[in-house]
Amino acid sequence: MTRVFVTGVTGFAGSHLAESLLADSCEVFGLVHPSSGHLPYPDHENFTPVAGDLSDIDGLKAAFGEVEPEIVYHLGGIASPAQSWINPAMTLAINAGGTANILEAAQVTSRPKVIVVTSALLYGSLMDSDLPVNEETPPSPSHPYAVSKWTAGVLTKLYWKRYSLPVIEARPFNHIGPRQARGFVVPDFASQLAKIKSGKMDPVLKVGNLQAARDFTDVRDIVRAYRLLADTGIAGEPYLICSGAPISILHLVEKLIEISGVEVEIVKDPERYRSLETPVIYGSNAKINNDTGWLPIISLEKSLTDAYSEWSERYSSEQA
Repeated sequence: MTRVFVTGVTGFAGSHLAESLLADSCEVFGLVHPSSGHLPYPDHENFTPVAGDLSDIDGLKAAFGEVEPEIVYHLGGIASPAQSWINPAMTLAINAGGTANILEAAQVTSRPKVIVVTSALLYGSLMDSDLPVNEETPPSPSHPYAVSKWTAGVLTKLYWKRYSLPVIEARPFNHIGPRQARGFVVPDFASQLAKIKSGKMDPVLKVGNLQAARDFTDVRDIVRAYRLLADTGIAGEPYLICSGAPISILHLVEKLIEISGVEVEIVKDPERYRSLETPVIYGSNAKINNDTGWLPIISLEKSLTDAYSEWSERYSSEQA
């Protein structure tokens, strides 16, 4: 039974990753911090919660020494670019400093394979001529969150070069699907539409910039990519995880309205517009496909339907 340690296990992607690992009979240990995460940890005989903090290097060393994981998936940290402006130093401390602590704990204990999840947001604003993004595109972070993830990626490379620690950097683009909290584009729209459908809200959908286009992949495809990288990815390398095509926010809204079956008035909300917003960004998945065979297989229709259905069930049962 493969022993796996997961940080961020009570987060959006982390919960799906844990579910995937447990379905394959892995023994999963999840780092759990009492003040973070929006989901409960798995109730499964092969899951063990490990109380801890990414800023506590001694605690992480002790946990790794006891668990002796074969694989570590590091997904934990602050996930909001907007929140990163509120406390930039904390964002850097947790996302970059926490990654340094995970890597250090790994290299002084059982030296497991470590998959460090950063973000494609580290690329910042790009010209059309720079698209699609690939692993050689120069980073140009435009907020503290992106700086923190860029730094985490640099640390990953350094631990491979200095210690030959088998580390891989995963750089996912936008991921969507069930269990995503509000504050991201799909759950923000899906939750509003579900509330309208249930009669708890007037038929007015508040939106931001609908012309922006992003590269969206289902979260279940994303975690499948993480697992394939652990199996066959090349140590010391970064990998983009993306669909390879841009989808406009307008298209997402139209599809969600169609799925919900409600008639709404679309109203632009200035509060939902973001400064320094990149008009269009998408990536190439050629490298991860070449090295692992990964390609996304879950359709946009299913991702949006599953996300909307979850919010619809919450409001119909009056739990939200």
